[in-house]
Amino acid sequence: EYANNAFANAQISANDYLDQAVKFGAALVQGLGGDTSKAAHYANMAIEDMADNANKMGTSITSIQNAYQGFAKNTYTMLDNLRLGYGGTAAEMARLVNDSKVLGDEIKVDAKTVSAVPFDKIIQAIHIIQTEIGMTGTSAQEAMTTVQGSLNMTKAAFTNFVTGLADPKADLSKLLTNLIESATTALTNLVPVIQR
Repeated sequence: EYANNAFANAQISANDYLDQAVKFGAALVQGLGGDTSKAAHYANMAIEDMADNANKMGTSITSIQNAYQGFAKNTYTMLDNLRLGYGGTAAEMARLVNDSKVLGDEIKVDAKTVSAVPFDKIIQAIHIIQTEIGMTGTSAQEAMTTVQGSLNMTKAAFTNFVTGLADPKADLSKLLTNLIESATTALTNLVPVIQR
């Protein structure tokens, strides 16, 4: 379900979404005691936050994805790729976790203990910080209101539709509706530019 809605929420196709989710899915499932439903929730949060960050900060989505994959392995050298005001060190990741208060007010981590923080808590901490600076939801908003965002959404919906043609279980009606609605949004955003 999250993958099928990624064309609008993160401007990526379902296949790209699933590819990214799988890359750190094992770390999430392990950290959540095997709860795959919660793991899917946090994977979705991370992927939407990555898209929001790329849209708001202009950072390459690949750099952000690499950073998250590093966080799943307790490697924090690419934290500064997120441009949230934190450097690429374990101490800075500890500061981000503490600033987010994701572990509560009582528990504080440092450079030595931050590696014990489960990946889902790292995802939550980043989400909280991005929400505080008004970044959360910007990718979905951009998909509805800007030329580039709506074209990216349409491209992802088209990719989903083409992929669905080869899948006998795909809901082609839904995929076609997503494509038409995305293209209509893109056209609506393009008309004023063409007129100008």
